[in-house]
Amino acid sequence: MTAADPAPSDPALILRAPQLRDAAAIHQLIADSPPLDLNSEYLYLLLSEHFSQTCVIAQRGEQIDGFISAYFLPDRPDVLFVWQVAVHERARGRRLGQAMLEHLRERLRGRSLRYLETTVSPGNRASRGLFAAMARRWGVPMQEQEFFDTALFADQAHEAEPLLRIGPLDSG
Repeated sequence: MTAADPAPSDPALILRAPQLRDAAAIHQLIADSPPLDLNSEYLYLLLSEHFSQTCVIAQRGEQIDGFISAYFLPDRPDVLFVWQVAVHERARGRRLGQAMLEHLRERLRGRSLRYLETTVSPGNRASRGLFAAMARRWGVPMQEQEFFDTALFADQAHEAEPLLRIGPLDSG
């Protein structure tokens, strides 16, 4: 599947890299997707410009149904860090998160991708389930370790963000 090809299970769905014109819609999608942390529109512009090859938009018609932001770690270029996975309420229950992660992995095939890492708070069961499902699907282990403790979030009432590490992946 290429960046503009429709997903096989839904011919109306396009999985692609974000573009600058998508930033406002991404911002709105994140705002509509608690418990995700909403960042500034400026950040979504930067992700769409500087990290477009490691981010994914799921688009049906003119609507954005999903978004993944991710980047390779500067000091460990074989690790892709998935920052946010958002699926609009109207598209939930269709395995869109899995389709976007598969698309991203396929798009990065040939790069040195060996591990996928992310942080997921204990209360975010949907995201935990998504990453556990991907580890099972890819036939690799998922390990969890402490990462961002609650105390690091200053005055916010924010849950801890343990690190989930999936891999090693075949980078073929």
